[in-house]
Amino acid sequence: MNNWTAQIRVTLKPAVNDPQGLAIRGGLHQLGFGDVSSVRAGKFFDVHFSAPDRAAAEQQVSDMCRRVLANTVIEDYSFEVRESVEVAR
Repeated sequence: MNNWTAQIRVTLKPAVNDPQGLAIRGGLHQLGFGDVSSVRAGKFFDVHFSAPDRAAAEQQVSDMCRRVLANTVIEDYSFEVRESVEVAR
């Protein structure tokens, strides 16, 4: 069994309204960053786990995203999986 690290990014789909992003953009404008035209908020997960090989690791991460980490009706997700030396606790 190998140790893996997955970096997962979850964002709202482009057609979904993002009130948090709008609030952040407004705050940036108030702080003098008027050139900011848009902000989309999202979530980032750093997951450490074990799997026998890369294909199994990628399948596990995809399952995690679809079942727990992302609401696939309104969110998209992407991830990178890399082999790690040690599982973080």
